[in-house]
Amino acid sequence: MASIREVAQEAGVGVGTVSRALNGSGYVSPETRKKIEKAAKKLKYTPNELARNLYHNKTGIVGVIVPDLEHPFFSALVKHIEMELYEQGYKTMICNTVGISRREQEYLDMLERNMVDGIITASHGLEVEEYRKQVKPIVSIDRDLGAQIPLIGCDHAKGGKLAAELMLKAQRKKVFLVSGISPKVMANDRYVTFMKVLEENGVTVLQEVMEWNIFSWDAHYHMAEEIFRLHPDIDGIFGGDLAALACLNAAQRRGIRIPEDISIVGFDAMTPSNMVYPQLTAIRQNVELLAEVSVNTLLDMVEQRKNVPHRLILDVEIQRGGTA
Repeated sequence: MASIREVAQEAGVGVGTVSRALNGSGYVSPETRKKIEKAAKKLKYTPNELARNLYHNKTGIVGVIVPDLEHPFFSALVKHIEMELYEQGYKTMICNTVGISRREQEYLDMLERNMVDGIITASHGLEVEEYRKQVKPIVSIDRDLGAQIPLIGCDHAKGGKLAAELMLKAQRKKVFLVSGISPKVMANDRYVTFMKVLEENGVTVLQEVMEWNIFSWDAHYHMAEEIFRLHPDIDGIFGGDLAALACLNAAQRRGIRIPEDISIVGFDAMTPSNMVYPQLTAIRQNVELLAEVSVNTLLDMVEQRKNVPHRLILDVEIQRGGTA
């Protein structure tokens, strides 16, 4: 691989001139720039990305923190964030916290030590104050970390309302809500709205509150089995995709007809919801748009392109399946 000194010799200019031309860090005449670019192409010179980034006081790396990559929503989110960052010239460093706040803290420490240019976090294990102490760019997905950190998420309240309306349309009378619990998380609006709409219409709503960072299939399936064991007369279930799919599985094993005897509605509408029969009826988050907006918001801050709003709420829609 050619060095910058060899490019300078080939172009007949100094090393500093080559550096300014290739890094865009100072004036170089158009004629000289053309000679340098021709020499770099001839020698197949690849600029040292790390050195270039250090010159501009950046790393070209963004940290992405998620609670569990095994969860379909977070794996899809990370995929689309990585793709969007790559298109904009950045690399992605992924932190899979699996419920361990120390991992989350270590990534925040990396931001403070200038090892990453910014962080997109969708994990809720660390105390809010640890994020609020940071002065460098952070974007939060679904969790309110304070006025200085942009919050991006979908319209959970609308999602809860749409799910409740599906239950009312099916004339359900005793519905089970599977929810998570975490403070200052937008998903709480989904649960509150769902219960409010149904109870105002005379529907009984029971609730199972799971710990927010429990994402395993075994935990969800055990929960589903317990729901049907303790409440065999329910005729509706609403929860995240994993909870809804576990309940769909457990109901079918019991010979419960879907949707004749029970309506099951998920939330997220990720790929696994389309891989079952009947296809899961679910409230769809636009994960591609969520990733795009999160990346653009963070890079607006990193590159100081423009001021960003504190709160951005994206729309949701119904995925029409055969379970409600």
